[in-house]
Amino acid sequence: MGCCSGRCMLMFFCALQLITSVERQVFDFLGYQWAPILVNFLHVIVVILGLFGTVQYKPRYIVLYIVWMVFWVTWNVFICCLYLDLGGLSKDSNYLSLGLSSYRSWWKDNGPGCENRNLPTTRWQHLESPALVSELGCVLEYQYIEVMHSALQVFFSALGFVFACYVVNIFNEEEDAYLYK
Repeated sequence: MGCCSGRCMLMFFCALQLITSVERQVFDFLGYQWAPILVNFLHVIVVILGLFGTVQYKPRYIVLYIVWMVFWVTWNVFICCLYLDLGGLSKDSNYLSLGLSSYRSWWKDNGPGCENRNLPTTRWQHLESPALVSELGCVLEYQYIEVMHSALQVFFSALGFVFACYVVNIFNEEEDAYLYK
């Protein structure tokens, strides 16, 4: 196996997907966004299976990885559209928390360079949530951070998809060559 073989590249992109997915999972847990938590968990499992299939020459696992990449890209395009308010979607909706909580992206309150300022109002003083939080002077708004996370996942997934198709093709050619000897 060469250093730049399709198999090696697929393992590299699976490793990158695992790293970025676990990072994303952590921030989704911090924001109590249940739908992304579930989908990220499934993604991590399927990427591990794809990695296993690549290492152990198991094309069935790689085919599962390929099918999942189609769903994963679709999910990330949905996330991009949601945070950019495209197609009738709104970042202020509770789709990602599955309507179970009023939590939102962790980056909304903790973005890079954001200064949080509590704005007490008389209306909020009597409720459980004592203050409104307003973002001031953010270097990058939270929705763009979420879109960048999703775009990075789409990029890695597209490359992983291409290399996975290539590796399955190579495995099948090697199997055919072995059978017809």
